[in-house]
Amino acid sequence: MKITNIYASSYACQDSAAIYFNHEENNDLRPPFSHDADRIIYSLAFSRYLNKTQVFTYQKHDHLTKRMTHVIYVSKIARTIGRGLNLNEDLIEAAALGHDLGHTPFGHVGEKILNDLAQKYHLGYFNHNVHSVRLLKDIENYGQGLNISVQVLDAILCHNGEMALGKYEPVKKTPEQFLKEYEASYTDPAILAKMRPMTLEGCVVRISDLIAYLGRDIEDAVRLNLINYADIPEQIKKTLGTTNSQIISTIINDIITHSSNKPYIELSPEIFKAIVALKKFNYEHIYNLAYTKQEKKQMAADFSLLFKTLLKDLKGMNKRSAIVKYYEVMVPRYQNQPLERIVLDYIAGMTDDYFAKQVNKIRQKNHTRKEVEHDL
Repeated sequence: MKITNIYASSYACQDSAAIYFNHEENNDLRPPFSHDADRIIYSLAFSRYLNKTQVFTYQKHDHLTKRMTHVIYVSKIARTIGRGLNLNEDLIEAAALGHDLGHTPFGHVGEKILNDLAQKYHLGYFNHNVHSVRLLKDIENYGQGLNISVQVLDAILCHNGEMALGKYEPVKKTPEQFLKEYEASYTDPAILAKMRPMTLEGCVVRISDLIAYLGRDIEDAVRLNLINYADIPEQIKKTLGTTNSQIISTIINDIITHSSNKPYIELSPEIFKAIVALKKFNYEHIYNLAYTKQEKKQMAADFSLLFKTLLKDLKGMNKRSAIVKYYEVMVPRYQNQPLERIVLDYIAGMTDDYFAKQVNKIRQKNHTRKEVEHDL
């Protein structure tokens, strides 16, 4: 017998509404979305969050945000908003914990490079939110996938925290409509900007992604002496606050005030304007400067080298190659797809350190030791 919760908001997604593509266990005591969260945190992809870049890769500092810490921040912020609005916190937690599973090594820079490779090899577009869904549906559990609810998968697919909106309104969808959007994401580059979550909880996760990184990325940049708090425009600080804690608190309180008992998430015009301005400031002073042109050029060369080498290994079934070992443990359903897609999956799943290790192994075969050490 399952435990089910009743959420006070009439706009909350109730546990009884959970939809699964596969049969769901009836003898599990956990509510459905809580079960989803557990499956996500026990996934292999979740453990790899620990060594994936958030913004800064080549900077050495113990307190810089990694992908794992960002995901925890998103979960906490989203659950706080959900509690304030009497929404389904289990659904929020599951989607928040899973939203970045598909991120590549080296953050958004790595994502852009892998997207270029995906198109070069006729695999469609690569986007980390779409790949997060693919991981849960088709890659985890040796290619069998995990049985995650449609509501959680949809919230992950539609989480795009790069796009700031003043109002987040859910759109009702059937499982078939969700799948249609997911599949279109590989061929239609414009669809990501159009997608909206099917639940209010998904909307909460989407805006929480933005809240989680705005102030924290400033803290990281200050720690690295890239900027000072004095560099932030005064109007932004006056509206949102200066520290990460102040920024988070201001935005959360504004959301709860303006969204209570409403079928959408809304920000006041003043707060929304300040968020857009702060996001612009971060891009100009942090994100666009996180890597040098030479670092990006070298990273693109490394991705290309690794892709070509792994594809050659897989085509030749090179038993000494890690990708062949990966391929051989997967179920036939996963194996029966283009080898280029399997290579893309494998590289996307790598941590920063594992990626570097694999590239350096290739270099050692093709270069003298002295040249390899120079590259490092």
